[in-house]
Amino acid sequence: MKNRQHYKCIIIGSGFSGICLAIKMRQRGIDDFIILEKAAGVGGTWRDNHYPGAECDVPSALYSFSFATKTDWDYQWSGQPQILEYIRSTARNNGIMEHVRFDSEVRAARYDSSNGTWEVEVANGETYAAQFVISAVGQLHNPHIPRFPGLASFRGPWFHSARWDHAVELDGRCVAVIGNAASAVQFIPFVARAAGTLVIFQRSANWVSRKRDRPYTDREKQWMRRLPLLQRIARLKTYLRNELLVYPALRGNRLASYLLKTACLGYLDNTVTEPSLRRKLVPDYPVGAKRILVADGYYEALVRENVQLVTDPIEAIDETGIRTQGGQHHTCDVIIFATGFVTNPFLCGIDIRGRLGRALADHWSAGARAYLGIATSEFPNLFFLYGPNTNLGHNSILLMAESQADYILQAIGELDRRDASVIEVRPDVEARYDQQLQSRLRDMVWNAVPDSWYKSGGRISNNWPGSVGEYRRATRTFRPEDYLLTRPH
Repeated sequence: MKNRQHYKCIIIGSGFSGICLAIKMRQRGIDDFIILEKAAGVGGTWRDNHYPGAECDVPSALYSFSFATKTDWDYQWSGQPQILEYIRSTARNNGIMEHVRFDSEVRAARYDSSNGTWEVEVANGETYAAQFVISAVGQLHNPHIPRFPGLASFRGPWFHSARWDHAVELDGRCVAVIGNAASAVQFIPFVARAAGTLVIFQRSANWVSRKRDRPYTDREKQWMRRLPLLQRIARLKTYLRNELLVYPALRGNRLASYLLKTACLGYLDNTVTEPSLRRKLVPDYPVGAKRILVADGYYEALVRENVQLVTDPIEAIDETGIRTQGGQHHTCDVIIFATGFVTNPFLCGIDIRGRLGRALADHWSAGARAYLGIATSEFPNLFFLYGPNTNLGHNSILLMAESQADYILQAIGELDRRDASVIEVRPDVEARYDQQLQSRLRDMVWNAVPDSWYKSGGRISNNWPGSVGEYRRATRTFRPEDYLLTRPH
């Protein structure tokens, strides 16, 4: 690839979505692109989240690209090291690594209407230009740490689970974990076994289902390699289970909700026998209103003698520990935050300005929105992967990423065929789409809670209200009439 600063496409981020689009670009003969990656390696969230026990909550059979299926997963629910290696090897095998500019954190992107070009500024001082910019930064990459009073005074080490400090010794020490959601339920069993005492601070209970993970046998792996049909059947089985059981529960289907609730309570009741502890662990909202967690060993860790669950809100942190609003002080040596990510506003930390000079953050001040989660008006030639309202609560996000990548490439191809160079979604099309989407979202179970990471500005800005199959149909064919296709003014 020529060493130059102007490209047809710039992709921001080298996680699953960015690598997916890059591979599909090369498959269609587009080599004039780069990936700007803030870190020193590819992998996105699977590079950053390397805490003990980190693994996917989507079964392995459905957690690889359809065009590069992996047949030798070690476990039915794949772990972080193997997922990261899959991303790396898939990028290498498809010639993507030479397109990546590492240690290149994007700080700003500005659109120049006079020539239809985006100018992208990187923290290291480099500046790039491109006809198209595609954001693949994801929704789960900026760790969120609440601003508890007194945190700076704490004498011991503290860190977020997405920035796990493996140099901190936990054996025999008193450890506090703040948070109890998706990451916490995976690393808490490890910490409980290592620590002398473990105190978990829970803001709200979660619906937790038993994972029932197990390793694949060598014979199973051999059959998967020899008969690709078996892998496709396994993918289809997992896909249909999620579409036909979990998704209806999110829509409020009583039978599906009952089955999911029964499965979660079965795990709880069979593991936690002490009544007061069990009461603390039963959510006060419908199953699916927040992310359903799938775990092995979490409830088992909570019943250990060295583990305590605290539900009183945290008031402050001091030199030696954590004080709750109930007045109790919990002494600890180490604090681990499992408090999620900054998911709203979208593209936090990047100053993106469109053809009117207005910041994307201001354009989305009432909550992020985009047509099909891919394009927004006033920002020509800018596309999103894993954008607004494309997150799932029931299936593999890789299915969505592949559909979005194919759609974006259709849009670029349509411009080339029409001898145009600028594409922008029509404002009326985007507004009508958003109104219909929000109308459907009001009927989803996510509205049963006043606040979650799915929401921003009083609206659900992260989640897709339909099935994966519906989204794939909606993005299968690019509709030129939904867009303005022009040349620079």
